Amino acid sequence: MNAVEFKKGIYWVGAIDRTVRDFHGYQTPSGTTYNAYLLVDDKVVLFDTVAKGFSSELLARISDIIEPSKIDYIVTNHIEMDHTGALPEIVDAVNPEKIICSANGKKALLAHFHREDWPYEVVATGQTINTGTKNIRFIETKMIHWPDSMFSYIEEDALLISQDGFGLHWATEERFDDEVDQVKLMQEAAKYYANILLLYSALIQRALQNIKQMELKIDMIAPDHGVIWRSDPCKIVDAWDNWSRQVAIDKAVVVYDTMWQSTALMADAIVEGLNETGIEVRLMPLSQYHRSDVMTELLDCKAVVFGSATLNNGMMPKMADMLTYMKGLRPLGKIGAAFGSYGWGGEAPRLLDTFIADMKYESAGECLRVNYVPTPENLAACVELGRRVGAMVKA
Repeated sequence: MNAVEFKKGIYWVGAIDRTVRDFHGYQTPSGTTYNAYLLVDDKVVLFDTVAKGFSSELLARISDIIEPSKIDYIVTNHIEMDHTGALPEIVDAVNPEKIICSANGKKALLAHFHREDWPYEVVATGQTINTGTKNIRFIETKMIHWPDSMFSYIEEDALLISQDGFGLHWATEERFDDEVDQVKLMQEAAKYYANILLLYSALIQRALQNIKQMELKIDMIAPDHGVIWRSDPCKIVDAWDNWSRQVAIDKAVVVYDTMWQSTALMADAIVEGLNETGIEVRLMPLSQYHRSDVMTELLDCKAVVFGSATLNNGMMPKMADMLTYMKGLRPLGKIGAAFGSYGWGGEAPRLLDTFIADMKYESAGECLRVNYVPTPENLAACVELGRRVGAMVKA
């Protein structure tokens, strides 16, 4: 695949990673892209690089357009290694006049690569550089999602180069949002937000408001992963606005792990009660669903019902993993309920209740515990729990 010109003199020159399946704990069955962008003007600018191992792909695409040694500036909007792993090789090939980054970006580059001799130029929000016919404005976006992060805005093209902002993991051959399946596009965008950005939602809200106040005209958004948003960039901005405000719909997620199927029987009965209330329900046994898929469903749900059998006086390992992951990402404002079966200790449902309290969720009542195999009466209580949670969702 060759470089792709998407604005006059501006090209996608990134790399496609079809094989990556795990992105620091988040499953990526569709692979990903490491997007980099080349601006050819009186000064030639490369925005971001690619992961280690993909430098030859990046250099080959740049070479379709211009000799790499003619690049004057490298802008590093984000220092994470999927965007800077190849940076030392690219710096050696290019010998740039400047490496432009935020103040925190310089600190991170020095900590990663220990290269005091690189030609760093630190920029802050509002600073611009002129490349001849174009002006690039920099906007710091600290903790979206690293302290070094910033956006680059090319004023004459109304183009926002947004590093990890508005991205998604998908190794598609298509480069633009209007060329791909729209349902999958937004599913992957939601999964990306839920598993990487959710923790920073308050900061993202602030950044979105700051950008709105700048009254930037945005014709396209070019993130460092996934497709370029050209047909309707407001679509992804509005989605991020909703996700960062943690807007929820009438939906409950039942996530559980079972040992000898007793907890599974309880989960099915709870779903029966939830369905009676007419809300959307997602049943997600951890034997079949990865934690990152569960997090995606939690992004817009109002209620989450946790279930686990008891093992070694605690919960099942996959449920403990799920809760640790979820606590780190910090979805807010949910209704919570807990259930599970046990043999003699019965600690897992109580631990789930403690988690619900720690997350400051609205409790649907004390956990529902069943000794060994549920009776018809036990299952009726599970149905009733589902009805109660559903009523709280609709209230």
